Amino acid sequence: QVQLVESGGGLVQPGGSLRLSCAASGIIFSIYTMGWYRQAPGKQRELVATIISSGTTNYADSVKGRFTISRDNAKNMVYLQMNSLKPEDTAVYYCNANRRVTTFWGQGTQVTVSS
Repeated sequence: QVQLVESGGGLVQPGGSLRLSCAASGIIFSIYTMGWYRQAPGKQRELVATIISSGTTNYADSVKGRFTISRDNAKNMVYLQMNSLKPEDTAVYYCNANRRVTTFWGQGTQVTVSS
């Protein structure tokens, strides 16, 4: 059974930082492209960042220079370090594992950026 479990969300002030974690089980983690997506109220889910097994990364323009995605293939973990957070970063953040036509999602973790 595949599980992606996110943690690390919460309430933070503008300019603050959070680190999201995603623990994966039930998949051969190292061969999957891992990603973080987010969905704000009333909006479609959007890509935040992805990282392939070799470590190559891709970011949405809106988070470049502020967010960093990383992975630990030995621990089956993927992380999202979020710095200089803005109110518009407020959303539910989802962990994603993707390989070819197969994709899995976590349950999401809420990130709220507000003073």
